[in-house]
Amino acid sequence: MYNKLMDKKISEKVINRLTLYHCILQDFISKGNEYISSKQIATLLHIDDSQVRKDINLLNNSGKSRVGYIVRELKKSIETTLGFAKTKKAYIIGAGNLGMALAKYDNFASYGFNIIGLFDNDSKKIGTEINNKKILDIKNLEQAAKKHGVEIAILTVPGKYAQKTAEHIVKSNLKYIWNFTPVVLDVPDDIQVWNENLMGNFLQFTYKI
Repeated sequence: MYNKLMDKKISEKVINRLTLYHCILQDFISKGNEYISSKQIATLLHIDDSQVRKDINLLNNSGKSRVGYIVRELKKSIETTLGFAKTKKAYIIGAGNLGMALAKYDNFASYGFNIIGLFDNDSKKIGTEINNKKILDIKNLEQAAKKHGVEIAILTVPGKYAQKTAEHIVKSNLKYIWNFTPVVLDVPDDIQVWNENLMGNFLQFTYKI
């Protein structure tokens, strides 16, 4: 999904840092700050200043590290490189607690990510709305995806239903799965899966405490 970065063979770690830089830049804009230095970014993230400069050098940005980067220009450079300008439509598959929480998160739109609906098999939820997004019957996924040109599925079903639901997603011709379940999915090679390992991240955090 990050085609320009992939063409440059930039690592996932760099992509992650760039998104963090973007959050900092948004905060600086809200506070009315016009310039930012690599040192300021590095201090906030507790990383080395040289790493920040190295990452920013990968962008098409005209800022000078010694003078300071123009906040709005650097933010735009990150957005262009990461492809924020191109809106990407997605469905949430599984209208449970996690799916509902993601549907309520409005900041996705700032990154060109548009969640246009949710799917579930619970008749009590089908037809209702969450944050102006309608919950639809999972049986109609293929038809809806074709109609609205959606290729991304955010999978938030319980683990025991993950593989079966993933198979349905594949049959519905969606090509990308953002997997929030604790299951390693078995899908065809042409389907791209990004595993959001919440428990793994939590254990990495607690291991350091």
